[in-house]
Amino acid sequence: MSADSVSENIIPHKHSITHVDRVERNGYRPVLVWLTGLSGSGKSTLASEVEKALFTQGLNTYILDGDNIRSGLNKDLDFGDEARKENIRRIGEVSKLFIDSGTIVLTAFISPFIDDRKQAKDLAGADNFIEVFVDCPLEVCEQRDVKGLYKKAREGKIKNFTGIDSPFEQPKNADVVVKTNEESLEVCTKKILEVVLKKIKN
Repeated sequence: MSADSVSENIIPHKHSITHVDRVERNGYRPVLVWLTGLSGSGKSTLASEVEKALFTQGLNTYILDGDNIRSGLNKDLDFGDEARKENIRRIGEVSKLFIDSGTIVLTAFISPFIDDRKQAKDLAGADNFIEVFVDCPLEVCEQRDVKGLYKKAREGKIKNFTGIDSPFEQPKNADVVVKTNEESLEVCTKKILEVVLKKIKN
């Protein structure tokens, strides 16, 4: 049975508690903070710092991190281009559910392709989406090589590794750009927080 034929028999249930109800009760609008950048650029570290700052203000938050998601929900996917697209599509759908629940969701994914990040933005809604480009030169990320992945990629032990033998398409109009090789963690965190806090209160 094809996916199309199955979808014909699916009728989404309309719940009595709506997104608007949750926004009114919480007193702020949930958003999707999408951090994109090369492996080792600092996405996960920044997501954690931003989340801590938001959480201490009493806001509902959750982080979706690349390795964590690939060890569970997306463990059936490899790192080919099509699998990468499916990885981001699923994350976009999950993020949409988090937003509907009234949760500020932060994602830390390389998400190398512009079209895939646009799909995530469309799913969340443009008004609910904040794209953060964690801009760090390849050579710096490779020097850090926190997980030893660049070394393996250079040795040919990892294929389709972003920045080595797979491209990274830089955001053209990111809402926030942080340069983790030039700016401190505190400065980068503050820049992201300022945009997030302004967005959720509008």
